[in-house]
This record gives sequence, C-alpha cells and structure tokens, in this order.
Amino acid sequence: MERDLATTLRANKKRVIKDKLVKYGVTGGGSLVLVTLLLIFGYLLYVVLPIFAPVSIDQTQSFKRQDPTTIYALGIDEQNEVAYQVDELGLLTFYSLRENDLGENLLQYQAFPSINKIARTTSSTGTFAFSNGQGEVKIVKPDFITTYPKDKRMITPQLRFPLGEDPLSVSDNKQALKQLSFEMNSDYAAVAAVQSDGKGVFLLLSAEENMMTGETTWEQESFELPSFPHHVDQLLLTPNLRKLFVRNGNNLLVYDISESNNIRVLSAFQINAKDSNVSTIQLLTGASSLLVANENGVVSQWFEVLKDNKREFTYIRDFKASKNITSIVPEYYRKGFMTTSKSGELSIFHSTGETKLFTESLTSTDSLVVAISPRANAILVADKSFIKLYHVDNEHPEITWSALWQEVWYEGYPEPQYVWQSTSASDEFEAKMSLVPISFGTIKAAFYAMLFAVPIAVSAAIYTAYFMTPSIRTYIKPTVEIMEALPTVILGFLAGLWLAPIVENQLPGILLLLISLPVSVLIAALIWSNLPKSLSDRISEGVLPLVLLPILFITGYFSMAFSDTLELWLFNGDTRMYLTNELGINFDQRNSLIVGIAMGFAVIPTIFSIAEDAIFSVPKSLTMGSLALGATRWQTLSKVVLLTASPGIFSAIMMGMGRAVGETMIVLMATGNTPIMDWNIFEGMRTLSANIAVEMPESAVGSSHYRVLFLAAFVLFIFTFVVNTIAEFVRQRLREKYSSL
Repeated sequence: MERDLATTLRANKKRVIKDKLVKYGVTGGGSLVLVTLLLIFGYLLYVVLPIFAPVSIDQTQSFKRQDPTTIYALGIDEQNEVAYQVDELGLLTFYSLRENDLGENLLQYQAFPSINKIARTTSSTGTFAFSNGQGEVKIVKPDFITTYPKDKRMITPQLRFPLGEDPLSVSDNKQALKQLSFEMNSDYAAVAAVQSDGKGVFLLLSAEENMMTGETTWEQESFELPSFPHHVDQLLLTPNLRKLFVRNGNNLLVYDISESNNIRVLSAFQINAKDSNVSTIQLLTGASSLLVANENGVVSQWFEVLKDNKREFTYIRDFKASKNITSIVPEYYRKGFMTTSKSGELSIFHSTGETKLFTESLTSTDSLVVAISPRANAILVADKSFIKLYHVDNEHPEITWSALWQEVWYEGYPEPQYVWQSTSASDEFEAKMSLVPISFGTIKAAFYAMLFAVPIAVSAAIYTAYFMTPSIRTYIKPTVEIMEALPTVILGFLAGLWLAPIVENQLPGILLLLISLPVSVLIAALIWSNLPKSLSDRISEGVLPLVLLPILFITGYFSMAFSDTLELWLFNGDTRMYLTNELGINFDQRNSLIVGIAMGFAVIPTIFSIAEDAIFSVPKSLTMGSLALGATRWQTLSKVVLLTASPGIFSAIMMGMGRAVGETMIVLMATGNTPIMDWNIFEGMRTLSANIAVEMPESAVGSSHYRVLFLAAFVLFIFTFVVNTIAEFVRQRLREKYSSL
C-alpha cells in the first residue's frame, strides 16, 4: 500500500512538472509571438515616419560679402563646397564654401565689358546668356571638376562655352536687347529676344558634328516672331524648344516654335489672380507646368490639359506665399520650388502634394537671392551683406496625406485621379504614389477569391461533416487539407500560363458552367428523389457522391464543347471583341476571374478544414435531440448545427480572407499588375503585397519610394489586424449567443 502511494506521488509530481513546463512554454511562445508582432509594427513605423517629418533648415556657413553690387543669380555644386554668383554687371564669381578657405574667390569671368541683359536656363541645365548693347549674346556654363589628389576630394570650378567663346549676333542691326531667354539641348539651342524697337527675334542653332574631327559646329537661323505684343515683361523658352511663353502684363501668349518655318501663336489668356497683377512667371522642373506669381502672394500652377481633343493651358491649383514675390526658384529634379519676397521671407512648396512645407524670414532686407543645391539638401542665400549656406532636411516633400489618399491632378492628366506610378526613366518625372489603387486592388482580389472559395468550401464542409459517411470522410478531409501544401507559386504559374489562355478562348463555356453545373446537380437530385425506393435502396449512402461525379464531368465537357457555338450565336464569333466594342468592357487575359479561381483554390483548404472541424464538433446530443423531437435532418442542420458552429465557420471565412488579402505570388503571376480602380472581373489589379514584391528590389534604400513601400506593408498589417480583431469580436458574440443551444 505504501509502495503504491509513493508511486502515485512520484507520478503526480512528474505531472505537475510537465504541466508547469507546458504552461510556461505556451505562455513564453505566445509572448514571443506578441513581441515579434510589436517589433514588426515598430520597425515599420521607424521606416515610415521620416516621410511625414516637417521641413527644417539650419545655417552651416556664413561670410560677409566683399562687393556691394546686386546679385542676379546664385549657384552651388552637388557637394555644397563651391558656389558662384552672377551680379547685375555680368561678373561671374566662384567662391569657396569650405571651412578652411570660406569665402575665398576661386575664379572670375566677365563676358562683356558692359552687360545689357542676362538670362538663365532651367536649374538642371545651369547655363547663362549674357548680352551687350549691340545685340550680341555669349553663352557661359559654370561647371565643377571633381578630383581626388592624395585620396582627398577637391572640387575645382571651371567655365564651359557650349556654343563657343565667340558671341552670337542676335540682332541684325545691332540693337540692344530688352528681354532675353535661352535654352539648349544636345542637338539644338535657341535664343528668344526683344529688341529695343520692340521686335521679337527667335534665333535657332542646329548642331552639326564633323565626322572626321568630331568637332561640333552650330548653324544658325533667325526668325521674326509673329503677332508680337508691343510691350513684353518676360520671355521663357521650354528646354525641348517647342514652346515660347511671352508675358505682357497679366496676359500670356504661348508660341509654337517646334517648326521654325511655321512659328505661330497657340493660345493667349490671362494668368493673373483676382484683384492682383502678375509679378513673375517660371517653369517648374520638367517644363510641363508654368508657375505664376502674383503681387498678393498667390502662386498658381498651370499646365496643358486635353479638352475637346485639344490641349489647353489650364489653371490647376495655387499656393499662398508672402506678398510682393521677387522670384520663383524651382528644384533641379523634383516638383518643388521656393519663393522669395521683398520682406526677406523664404517659402518652400511642393506642387504634387499641393503643400506649403516651410516659411521663414531670413533677412530684413529686400534683396534676398537664393539657390538650391542639385541634391536639394542645401540652400545658398545672399542679401546685401552676407552669403549664407543652410542645410535643408526635406527628403520626402512629395509624400503627403493628400498625395497618398486623395485624388491629385498630375501634370498632363485631364482631371484629378488616383494613380500609382512610382518610377520613370526621366529624372524630372512626377512621382505618383497614391495607395488607393493598390489598396483597392487588394480588396478586389480578396473579394473575387472569397466569392469563388466561400460557397464551395463551406458547402463542402457542411456535407463532409454532417452528411458524409465516416469511411469516405477519412479520405476526403485529408485530401482537401493536403491541397494547402501546394506552393502558391505553382498555382500562380498554372493560372497565368495555362488557365488564362483557356478562359480567354473558352469564355462562353466558362460562363455556361456557372449555370449548367448547379442546374445539373438540381436535376440529378430531383431524379434521385423520384426513383423507386427499391432501386434507390440498392445504392449505399456512402457512394452517393461518386454517382454525382460522372454527371458533373459530362456537364462540364458538353458546356466547354458548346463554347464555340454559343460564341457564334451570342457574341458574333468573338467574345473578347464583343465585350470591348459592343459592351465597352475591357478584357485582359490575366484578369480578376483568373485570380479569383486560382486564389480561391488556394483558400478553399483553409476555410474547409476549420469549418468542417467546427461543424463536426457540434455535440451529437444536440443533433439527436433535435431529430428525436421530430425535426428533419435539414431542419436540424439549419436551426441547430449551423447556429452552434457559426463561430467556427465565421473564423474559417476570416482566416481564408486573411490569406487572400496577404497572397502575393498568385496575384503577381495571374494578373497584369495594373494599378487600376475598376470592379470589372475581366480586368486585372495590383495588390499591396504584389506591389511590394515587384518594386522593392528596384527601390533605393531610404528613398521616398522605399519608404512608401514600407507604408504599404504597414497598411496591409493594419488591415489584417483590424479584420482579425473584428472577426474575433463577432466570433465571441456568436459564441455567447448560441452557446446555450
């Protein structure tokens, strides 16, 4: 007796130890999962938050000016070590911004002894045109050479003369130029000017390369601008040399100069704000948009919009700056710009986000001149007394709440839209990073997948758990569950390369299957119910599903065989053309229907397994009690079994939806990955997860594109978290409601 008691005590002690180990193991594992989720959440926030950081500027260098002249323009190299200025007398001076020789003059150049007019090209070109009193123009480009003597970086200024050091004669009769504009590219250069007699002159230069020597010579042609206004305040040439803007007060004339022998006025319109006059105009980076500054401090943006099959300059949006704007300074490659005012105030804007990012008074004088670094990480500021260098923290100006989640009117688009187009071959590309199209695509893909999977999976789970015999259930349930082990990349591969062409070629048959299969099952059930009892009793209940299989196969075969005939009868022999031309429905080979079928096939095992377990786990006492009270099997199923199992069925559907939302490879391979917003089942989509998979390898670490992709992952994380939370809340409510059955 004592031996048995000691054995029992030892067994109980081992059980207690095992129970504690299991308790601590489960608790520790759950805690690690929770910590992991929090770490993922925290890391996503760590990467995403910098894109919403405010703009800040900090002064890093300052030195006193040595000359009292008024500065016309400033410039700075990429490393922010050497700067240059052009004053009103045409003197081009380079000076150092380095700590060891701060403010030291490095190089000076005077184009003409007497300068009459100065013009500057766009920021990315950085070339100046100087004219004298005889109508001659000299083109000078400040440049920088980077060398590494003794492994130390050294930036040396230099001057380049793209058209040669000899001046160009713009005015035939040597008249002084009142207004001047210059632009050039690799093949052409152009000068637009207004002579002292008010005549508008356009000088076109064409580059010709000597095949023997490799030297480039420039052939020039001169043209008179037609319908030229008597008074001109400003001239602007586009870098592609296709348009010339002529401002006369508050009126703007747009010339088409793409054909030199057919220069003509495209349009003329007013550009001033209400109750205010125009002070200056400037081209935004890329030269697709025109910025118009008014005396009341309003800066408006205009670009061409297609209206009635004609492109017209249209007012798009405006920005509020300080009154009496003196200059607009666009960034080199982004769609941002700065404004200066007579009160010495500097403001920073970004056009895509339609935002004012920063404003601050930098000087009390009215002679503020600024230049932006090519990398947009520094600003050079000059007033009457000092030249100052500021470090700028403004890495992601294009990312704003409105740009991410609201419609934006992008350059060249007919109206505000939701667009995802993150990259382009052009440095002056306007990034379009709206998360709405890819979020919509995620919901669309999940919706069609669930539309396909839920009826099949839940119906199969009900039949397997409630009606199927145990002998067949032991084969069916593991077979369906093992489908979940099939790699989704295989499903995506088969859907994109095998299923999509079949659906495209046999679309009428596929649509007929949606009707013929349910009808054939109902007809088979009706025939079976009317069979003589002596005949129906010969077939055991366990093999009834096997009886239905031939019927389904035969129905499917004849539906597909009838596809061509049905296409000829209903769709004039070409379903795809009929949908496109007659119904206006776009058809892509890899579309939402393919994704719904393939992703539904991947989701069915998850929903089936959990739902089947929930239905099978309903206590037999409830089922037997209902049947004992006279209820039929269908009444018992609908009134007792399904209600009791509803929390589990709902959890199964939510688990399937969670997998559909996060699925990547099937969507990536079975659809066109086009970020469009359309519920059309015959068009594709792009989902959050697929977008991350496609674009993350090509994004630069730390760039706006890189961080927005992490934001997309964060949105996906939040979306699944919210869905799972709601699902758990509903499941608990269902459990409380039907637990008393």
